[in-house]
Amino acid sequence: MTTGNTRVFFMVADPIEQVRTPEIFNKVLPLCGVDAVMVPLQVAPQDLVDTVRALFRSKTTAGMVLSIPHKTDAAGLVDKRSKIANTANAVNAIRRNADGSLEGALFDGLGFVSSLERYQMPYAGKRVLIIGAGGAGSAIATSLAAGGSAEIAVFDPDEAKALQVTAAIREHFDVPAVAALSNDPGGFDLVINASPLGLKRDDPLPLPVASLQPGTQVCDILMKNQPTPLLQAAMHKGLKVQPGYDMLILQTPLFFDFFGLTQVAEHLRTDDSAIREMLFPSELLGLVEPA
Repeated sequence: MTTGNTRVFFMVADPIEQVRTPEIFNKVLPLCGVDAVMVPLQVAPQDLVDTVRALFRSKTTAGMVLSIPHKTDAAGLVDKRSKIANTANAVNAIRRNADGSLEGALFDGLGFVSSLERYQMPYAGKRVLIIGAGGAGSAIATSLAAGGSAEIAVFDPDEAKALQVTAAIREHFDVPAVAALSNDPGGFDLVINASPLGLKRDDPLPLPVASLQPGTQVCDILMKNQPTPLLQAAMHKGLKVQPGYDMLILQTPLFFDFFGLTQVAEHLRTDDSAIREMLFPSELLGLVEPA
């Protein structure tokens, strides 16, 4: 039950229907006795600036999480950013500090790397192909570089975006990073779909699955239509796969820490099984188990 003291988190995306973060927040916050809710908002890119500034004028606003396609644009709205957010030029969380300034951080990559560790999917010393150079792809590329991947290739139809993120990685980390000339996954150890392809049932596959080699690990971070056609094809080839749910689950404690709700963060770090069961479709819950 909301009250006059209820604080409000906002989840901002376009489209909004694929996001799962409000489900997590609104399940965990009451369990921890926190008088707060998360409200999903569909916001078009041209309305992002006005929406963010208006919402943070209210003292009721507790914080904001952002998804497709706002992470890069939101990076230009905040007064300060974390190092990872600076490198990736993207944020997926915004808070208002005591001095009124807006601070942004980026947790996608940290959550993704934690999910690889949870599934014992090695990334250090591995060749990685990332499809998509948006906010999530940039975050994942940055965190994998920090984690010691041997080589990172980023493919995006907008080559300028791929060039930008790989140049930033080379500047900040001692890791070879290149803008891939194609989406061919041949020769890579870890292949990640961080593009929107797969949100719609009639989307083309983000990469030619016939080129996936034995032993390649395949991840698809989409929060909708899991297992995606890409993961289904990879599983048919006998490859180890991972959907994006654990990336979200394992970055959620970081959101709560960032927003000052450390008790909620520790609750999730202790046991996230209820969230996992809520998010995972039944056909994946038993098939894709943490190591």
